[in-house]
Amino acid sequence: MKKCIAVLAGDGIGPEIMKEGLKVLDTIAKKFKHTFEYKEALVGGCAYDKFGHPLPDETRKICDSADAIYFGAVGGPKWDSLPAELTPERGALLPLRSIYGLFANLRPAVIFGPLADAASLKSERLKGGLDILIVRELTGGAYFGKNKVKSLTLKEGTVQGDYAVDYMIYSVPEIQRITRVACEAAMKRSKKLTSVDKANVLESSKLWRKTVVDYVQKNYPQIQLNHMYVDNAAMQLATNPKQFDVIVTENMFGDILSDLASAITGSIGMLPSASLSETGFGLFEPIHGSAPDIAGQGKANPLAQILSGAMLLKYAFGLGKESNAIEQAIMAVLEDGYRTCDIACAATPKDKILSTSGMGNKVAEYLE
Repeated sequence: MKKCIAVLAGDGIGPEIMKEGLKVLDTIAKKFKHTFEYKEALVGGCAYDKFGHPLPDETRKICDSADAIYFGAVGGPKWDSLPAELTPERGALLPLRSIYGLFANLRPAVIFGPLADAASLKSERLKGGLDILIVRELTGGAYFGKNKVKSLTLKEGTVQGDYAVDYMIYSVPEIQRITRVACEAAMKRSKKLTSVDKANVLESSKLWRKTVVDYVQKNYPQIQLNHMYVDNAAMQLATNPKQFDVIVTENMFGDILSDLASAITGSIGMLPSASLSETGFGLFEPIHGSAPDIAGQGKANPLAQILSGAMLLKYAFGLGKESNAIEQAIMAVLEDGYRTCDIACAATPKDKILSTSGMGNKVAEYLE
């Protein structure tokens, strides 16, 4: 198989972890006789510094011609004071989702057996491991609400002074298509789906719940569907996460819940994500940030980036065997006691604490 991948390493630790991700993809290509062509482009703060915009036209063109986007991380304090539309997150990442119709965000929250002790919950609550998939709607809701009104001054009425309005807008087709993605995932797992909303307060959530119920009953009657308000879902994730299998929810709720789920697993350095369009084109990235405080020090954990590469192979290219090989190699590395500093514990031998490149080398070695 020959495929073209747009490589957008970004800022902070992005270039360091991307280097390891590509190292593993190269090992897969050699082992399984594929050809991956990489087209690198600037994105985020580094792109703004060179081109005056976090998503320059040159980067857009490279993404347009690629079969998938492999993304690192963007942002940092250096660019926080820029106008909102020029910040790395709002000026690059959100537009990429909109331009390519990346409406479905898949975020696995998995505890690898060897890392169970690093999880934030007591071990008895995680007995047997944890494997949750959060399916987040990614191009609607408050983050993409049209006609945002900011900083208007009312001279009459009960509200005085400046105020801002954010519109949380969802249509039936938007809800149906993300529900379909969640249902397809649930059918391949335990056929259990939890839909999270705030239907007791928000009109958009009332429509969400009704649409999910109607769609599941009509198209996936085998699925066991239940509903949960977002505040209760957060509490249940923090206290009894094993009750969940696949969770589907809207954009803002999914943003918050997936970050909470990542904290439960012990390290955000272990968790990948995939953002997919209806055609299967996708952007694949670790969920952590750019961590500028440790950039260039060899301390960053590259495993989330490597696992994002595994998701790229699986979801964008249909290479399930190759994706599984990466996951199995990572499991073997962890079982043999190798750690980066963020997942090491007091009992980890010093000679088994690896640098960013050391971990990438070890995963590649176990794949060969």
